[in-house]
Amino acid sequence: MQSFHIRYRNTQGTLMRILNAASRRALDLHSVQADAADREHHVTVGLDVNQKQVGQLYREWYSIADVIHVRAGHASAWASPHPPTGVTMDEARAAASA
Repeated sequence: MQSFHIRYRNTQGTLMRILNAASRRALDLHSVQADAADREHHVTVGLDVNQKQVGQLYREWYSIADVIHVRAGHASAWASPHPPTGVTMDEARAAASA
């Protein structure tokens, strides 16, 4: 799986055009995370792609007027365990009854 980090101006429909580029190629979206970053926005998309598809996606994303920057990297495992661990149900019940 490869992750793509895309910075864009949040105008109407920009995020949908970014995601549509992958769905039009019938690529599975393994993960999508969008965040506001000051005046710009940032989306990280996890996809299984080959080299040809990477080139096609770059070309299409850069053709969107509000896309500022596209960067690719390999997706790593979650930084923290998912679902979160640490407090067991017994500890949570004991704290609630105290």
